[in-house]
Amino acid sequence: MLKKLRYLLAILLLIYLLAIFIAPPLFEKKLNLVEFKNPRQLSSGAEDLYYSLPFIADLHCDALLWDRDLTKKVGYGHVDFPRMQKANVALEAFTIVTKSPKGQNFKSNSADSFDMITLLNFLQGKGPGQWFSLYNRAEYQARELHRFAKKYDDKFNIITSQKELLHYIEQRKTNKSLIAGFLGIEGAHCLEGKLENVQQLYDEGIRMMAPTHFFDNKLGGSAHGISGEGLTEFGKQVIKEMNRLSMIVDLSHISPKMIDDILELSTRPVIVSHTGVKGTKDSPRNLSDDHIKGIAANGGLIGIGFFKGAVKGEIVDIVAAIKYVRDLVGIEFVALGSDFDGAATTPIDITGLPYLVQGLMDAGFTSKEIEAVMGENVKRFLLDNLPAE
Repeated sequence: MLKKLRYLLAILLLIYLLAIFIAPPLFEKKLNLVEFKNPRQLSSGAEDLYYSLPFIADLHCDALLWDRDLTKKVGYGHVDFPRMQKANVALEAFTIVTKSPKGQNFKSNSADSFDMITLLNFLQGKGPGQWFSLYNRAEYQARELHRFAKKYDDKFNIITSQKELLHYIEQRKTNKSLIAGFLGIEGAHCLEGKLENVQQLYDEGIRMMAPTHFFDNKLGGSAHGISGEGLTEFGKQVIKEMNRLSMIVDLSHISPKMIDDILELSTRPVIVSHTGVKGTKDSPRNLSDDHIKGIAANGGLIGIGFFKGAVKGEIVDIVAAIKYVRDLVGIEFVALGSDFDGAATTPIDITGLPYLVQGLMDAGFTSKEIEAVMGENVKRFLLDNLPAE
C-alpha cells in the first residue's frame, strides 16, 4: 500500500511539474491577444517622427503577472525588454495584480468570488506563501522586476525618484538602447488592511497605486464592485499616507464616488493609468466629462487604454479617445495607458506604437501634440510628482 502511495505521489508530482511548464504560457496566449480588422499602413513620415521622439512612455502594463522572463523576447503577449528597445520606448509602468475574481467583468464583481490569481500562482509553481497572501504576491512581483533589471546588464533602469529619472534621461540622450520602468499596483487590497504596508511597498520600489481593482475592498468601492461607495476611513488614511510618501494615486477602476472623494482629499496630482472616456464609449470602465475636468483641475494625467473595454478596438478608436480629452481639457492632460499584458486584447503590441503615431497624424495632431501624448506628458508629470530622491 505504501509503495502504491509513493507511485501515486510521484505521478501527481510529475503532472504538476508538467503543468508548471506547459499551462502558464498556454493560458497567457489565450488572454493577451493582438487583434485588428482594419488594414493599416505606416508612412515614412510617421515612422520618421516616431523614431525621432525623445521620450515614449506608457502608464500601464501587467507583464509581471505572467511569470515570463522579461529579458527575453517571446512571440506572444505584448511587452518584454527586447521589444521595448525595438519600439524606442523609454519608460513603461509595470503594474502588479494580486487578485482577480472568477467571471471578472466591468459591471459587478464580488470580493468573495474564487480568485483566479491563486490558481495562476499555483500553476506557475509559486510557493504557498503566495497562495494565501496578497501582500506577498505584490512583494514578489516588485522584486521580480528588480531581478530582471539586474539580469539585463544595466540596460533596464527602475525609476523611483525625480533624481533617478533625470539621470536616466541624460544617459538616454547618448544611448537609446537604455530602457526603464516604474512600479505600480492595481488594487490596495494587497495592503491586507494594514496602513504600515504602504510604507513597506514604497520601500519595495512601488511609486503608484490604485485603491481598488475589480471588486470592493477595505478602502472603498470599485467601479465594477457592488457597493458603489466612496472612500472608507481606512481608505482616507491610505490616501493621506500615499500623499506623504509622494506615491502617485491611480484612479483606475475606482467607483465614481471614490473619484470625487480622492479629488477632494488628495493634496497631490493623480493619475488614471489606463482608462477610456464615456464621450467615445459609454462603459462603467470609462471617465465622465466631469471627472476628466476634475482630474485636469487637479493637475492630473489620463492614460488612454488600448483594450476593448476602454475603446471600441481599433487604433482609430484610441485616437478618438485621446482627441476627446485634448479637446475637452487640453493635450497636456492625456497620455498612453495601454493595459498591455493585462489579460486584454489590443490592436497592437508595444512594437506597433508607430501605427498609433500614424493614426494621430491622420487625425490632424501636430508633431508637438504627438510628442506630448506619446511620452513627454508622462515625463513632465513624473519629474513633478515622484519623490525628489
